[in-house]
Amino acid sequence: MKLRLCFLCALCASALNAFALDREAFTFTNYDLNVRIEPEQQRLGVRGKITLRNDSSTPQKIAVLQISSSLDWRSIKAGGKPLQFVSQPYNSDIDHTGSLSEAVVTLPDSLPPKGTVDLEIAYEGVIVLDAARLTRIGTPEAAANSTDWDRISVKFTAVRGAGYVTWYPIATDAANLSEGNIVFEILSRWKDRESSSTMHLQVAVSSDEDADQPELLVNATSCPTAHELQHQFVADCTYHSLGSVVPAFVIANYEVTDRAAITVHFLHGHESSATNYADAAGKVTSFISEWFGTPRGKAQTADLSDASAAPFESGSLLLTPLTSTDPKLAGLVAAHQLTHAAFFSPRPWINEGLAHFAQALYLEHQSGRQAALDYMGLHRAAFSAVDKKQTGAPKSGDELSQSLVNTADEELYRSKAMCVWWMLRDMIGDQALKKALASYHSEQDKEPSYMPRLLQAQTQKDLEWFFDDWVYRDRGLPNFKVESVFTRKTLPEGYMLTVTVSNSGAAGAEVPLTVKFAGGEVTKRLVVRGKSSGVIRVEVPKLPQEVVVNDGSVPESDTTNNVFKIEASDAK
Repeated sequence: MKLRLCFLCALCASALNAFALDREAFTFTNYDLNVRIEPEQQRLGVRGKITLRNDSSTPQKIAVLQISSSLDWRSIKAGGKPLQFVSQPYNSDIDHTGSLSEAVVTLPDSLPPKGTVDLEIAYEGVIVLDAARLTRIGTPEAAANSTDWDRISVKFTAVRGAGYVTWYPIATDAANLSEGNIVFEILSRWKDRESSSTMHLQVAVSSDEDADQPELLVNATSCPTAHELQHQFVADCTYHSLGSVVPAFVIANYEVTDRAAITVHFLHGHESSATNYADAAGKVTSFISEWFGTPRGKAQTADLSDASAAPFESGSLLLTPLTSTDPKLAGLVAAHQLTHAAFFSPRPWINEGLAHFAQALYLEHQSGRQAALDYMGLHRAAFSAVDKKQTGAPKSGDELSQSLVNTADEELYRSKAMCVWWMLRDMIGDQALKKALASYHSEQDKEPSYMPRLLQAQTQKDLEWFFDDWVYRDRGLPNFKVESVFTRKTLPEGYMLTVTVSNSGAAGAEVPLTVKFAGGEVTKRLVVRGKSSGVIRVEVPKLPQEVVVNDGSVPESDTTNNVFKIEASDAK
């Protein structure tokens, strides 16, 4: 009885200490893992070594290691000696089960700031279809399963990493999907800490010698084709920059359609869909290369067995149900994927923003500028709600946290960043932007001003104010209005207009202004800073009918006041 009481007290003490744990004290700088996958048992077993670095400002004696709640810790050692640890459940929607198996580990010695320790680890368990984190917040089961489709199974295996399935150790604070954007914010902090971390995997998949050998795909930087070894096939994979990629693996009996820039892995019966996608990618390859350079490696697309499954892209691997890909939109999807294959940045607003920008460029190339503006308009609603709260008197803290260089909000670093790149392109021109992108080297991008400096080097225009309003800070959206138009007749039949445009928003922009007349129009560009006005003079050959500020290329909080009608009696 006394022994049981002591154990209970120790357990309670551990639980109390857990609440005071600094779960984000350590950065996992390196993973060296042997991963064994047994599809028949839906099991995953991992043995290996991880390196932790104390990035807090104080010495740390306790480390936290987290894996999916469907996995169990077997051992944790340092220098070959077992370490004391307490394994406990920890509720967090970082994992698809909505919970983590957390090991609270007592280190051999207190680790000083920037000190490192190598830990030998072992854990195992099952990974089955589980959408608990979504269904408990009211998501219909079918929709939840099509979002959290990760599983290990005999017919099809597809498992994504942190943020989906925590199949390798991490350490983060708890995140709940019902609490706004907290999951994305915590994941963003984790990826930022892991931006220079590396991972080496030796993945072994058990196979039936009498059955067809399935294909193993891993979205690593380097991962040679798996080779067969003693009734299993093994792949040796390396991630050079873990923070920019969510490690994922797929195992299925794929067939392959191959092109110069892309390989499409498809399931039996989906050959037509795979060919359509591969052909679409082939047609867009030269256009993407012209803008973003020659692909650094071949893009890989893998078919998902669930036709309603949500697509997933990480690194150069796109997982998507090919049968659900609209052939008319295949080129648009391929443009995004091939941009990632050609251009990489550790900064989401650059990496994802440019991939979305490439889609708008592709639409313009195919169907004209208005098609691209319409596409960006579809994205605008997604991020305008985030920015609407900033249009009044934004707080400095919000300006920084929601800025493109800091934000964890996907709508901002994808959709808003796309519009920012489009505005930059309109400001400095195609050739200047292409040269700036060609001179970009991800390993040299050590500070937020690196890309702006490359762009500034290609133009005589002042871009500092633009980056301050749109990238370094989030000042919301502009709100343009044509305040007045003064028209006078010139000889012999022309007209000169003096147009005043106000901007009640806090963010400035270089905005197009168009004067329309019978049979034509004239467009000029005008810089209108936040909370100010700009004046421009425009000459037209015929009686002007209306003035329009903004053609949709600049995101705005209100576009209902962008047109100014000119009455014939106003012309002098």
